[in-house]
Amino acid sequence: MKQALSYVMVTPYTVAKSRTGGILSRLLSQVDLELVGAQMIAPDEELVRAYAAILREQNAAGSLTLLAEYTQRNFAPAGERKRLALVLLFRGENPCEKLSAICGHLHEEHREQDAIIAETIRDTYADLIVDSEHPEQLTYFEPAVMTPRDQVWADRDLKLFARFLKGQENIINPTGYPDLQNIERTLVIIKPDNWQYASSKPGTIIDMFSRTGLRIVGVKVHRFSLAEALEFYGPVEGALQEKLAPRCGKKAKELLEKEFGLRLSDETEKALTEHVGREYAKDQFAQIIGFMAGTKPNTCPPEDIRQPGTVKCMILIYEGEKAIQKIRDVLGPTDPLKAPGGTVRREFGSNVMVNTAHASDSPASVEREMNIVRIHENSLGSLITAYLGEAKGA
Repeated sequence: MKQALSYVMVTPYTVAKSRTGGILSRLLSQVDLELVGAQMIAPDEELVRAYAAILREQNAAGSLTLLAEYTQRNFAPAGERKRLALVLLFRGENPCEKLSAICGHLHEEHREQDAIIAETIRDTYADLIVDSEHPEQLTYFEPAVMTPRDQVWADRDLKLFARFLKGQENIINPTGYPDLQNIERTLVIIKPDNWQYASSKPGTIIDMFSRTGLRIVGVKVHRFSLAEALEFYGPVEGALQEKLAPRCGKKAKELLEKEFGLRLSDETEKALTEHVGREYAKDQFAQIIGFMAGTKPNTCPPEDIRQPGTVKCMILIYEGEKAIQKIRDVLGPTDPLKAPGGTVRREFGSNVMVNTAHASDSPASVEREMNIVRIHENSLGSLITAYLGEAKGA
């Protein structure tokens, strides 16, 4: 069947309550669709009006009018304060039907508590409460997520998003802080090992980072090119040479002595370190690059070095006081086996290379790493535009 695009938009209230990770976990683990794009947006008045108008046009059910009214009240800026929503773009067969099923319907929560089953995202995170004596009177409403139920309307929404995203920054500028001097940003990468199969891991990792109280102000789904991976991890190459080459040389000497029953000199160990050890360190560096880009340096044709890699990751920008240290505390040290319990790497890491996530270690690293991955660019708008062009030409 033909593949199409649809989306789930996490509402500003749900983003502010740091429920994004739990929602992403449900979506990634329960639908056979590919997450191809993600972006934080700060809707303006024009986008909110147009989106609410599309909801009203459908008018197939009373809940759509309710959603339109909710959108106008809760997505637009509140004075100078921006409201942040997260758009998640999925590709696959029948995406609207599948996403609608996992997002769920809106239920009037005047039912008995024991009768509530948290099966869908809205069952868990949404609220629609009416007066028990006057069912027509709504007392509270929060849908948690927005998603279209029909591909025609999905395409209308996506066209609106594509128009809005032109010229929009991928990182939302800070608002609402009493003192901006104390605010810093940090970069987090949820690495490729979390995306090999349908899994709740990426969402769970985001959920663990949420306990820092920091805001997510930028998100992108990214595929490292070989050139980007080499530049990003370039500083690691020298460290690997210093750390691994002597270990390898010593180990090689011990194995040779044991195998042949002889005693080798210190000069031989130095030679083994220089030749075997350094080759081993180079191979380990190549494996890191291959892990992040899907291709090792010696297997990639020169003309493809800047092409997007074959594996994906998710890049997030967190913002707040002491953001760098707070994130690294939750992440844990490089070696998962040495990480304290309750840290991301202890929970999900395998070894020093496949250690599930990366986080910048200093303000200088944040700046350098954001430039390498072109964090101010996001492919979401271009993905939508390309898809709509293909759909129109079909």
